[in-house]
Amino acid sequence: MPQTVFLTGVTGFIAKRITLDLLEAGHNVTGSLRSASRAGEVRDAIRPHLSNTDALDRLTFAELDLTDDTGWSDALTGHDVLMHTASPFPMSQPKNEDDLIRPAVDGTLRALRAAQAAGTPRVILTSSVVAIEANDKPNPKSPADWTDINHPRASAYYKSKTLAEQAAWDFVADYPEMQLTTINPALVLGAPLDGRYGTSLALIERIMGGKDPALPAMGFGMVDVADISAMHIAAMDRPGTAGRRYIGSAGSMMMPDIARHLAAAYPDRKIATRQAPTWLMRLLALFDPEVKGILPQLGPMPEFDTSATQADLGITFTPVSKTIDRAAAAIA
Repeated sequence: MPQTVFLTGVTGFIAKRITLDLLEAGHNVTGSLRSASRAGEVRDAIRPHLSNTDALDRLTFAELDLTDDTGWSDALTGHDVLMHTASPFPMSQPKNEDDLIRPAVDGTLRALRAAQAAGTPRVILTSSVVAIEANDKPNPKSPADWTDINHPRASAYYKSKTLAEQAAWDFVADYPEMQLTTINPALVLGAPLDGRYGTSLALIERIMGGKDPALPAMGFGMVDVADISAMHIAAMDRPGTAGRRYIGSAGSMMMPDIARHLAAAYPDRKIATRQAPTWLMRLLALFDPEVKGILPQLGPMPEFDTSATQADLGITFTPVSKTIDRAAAAIA
């Protein structure tokens, strides 16, 4: 049955794909954006991928700011579902971590309050595995795990996602009519719908560009954007998923191994595959804020238990190698 979905941050890499898939499935979508001038960008990104471009008639927009209450409750009125995907995703860490944490937490609560006031009880929240993995529990990390915000790995970004998701769960505990599901993706790669995908593919861009002579000993869970979109829609379609967290990860890989995969696929590019010693990373961090931001992530690679995702949402993940190839093709 078609539903009317309010999707925040519609200009984002993940949100554009969710919008496409919702329209293809026959749903109506209202996308929030900070500037109405970007509505054309979203339509242009989605149009070539639609099986019937008339589906764009079911896409509308609302100009809203996640740092301002103005217009939110009115905008949510008449919607069946809130999908909250909008959140800051920096490439380097801010000087003041509250510059990242407060917008994430406050924006999440602003969207949830508007949904509750508008009578939109069903909420699908895009969180992250960084709200799960920074702790001393052994691999694989599970949906029952939470990041310890005082853990050495817990950067400002980790804290922002963790505190925003915890705020969402605390909010719905006070409003039992609210039905929250969180989607916790690993590093989201795959093919963007257009050339405006922000920092989402920054890792692949950096490796492909040969910016670094050697690569840090750090690993990621990775997942295809198409699979993350499918998770959001499957959760929406299955009321029994309310009250649960679902991890999106097809598998994990160390950064030098990602580079070796790309070097084999693009032999004409000067892609570094050597692993950088930790002392060198610490030296580079003195001059490069992006390197400084990843120092806490050096070391063991996180792995994730996605059995609930596969069982409850029916997701079969795209192989990591294929996801990397899709992202690289978009950049190349």
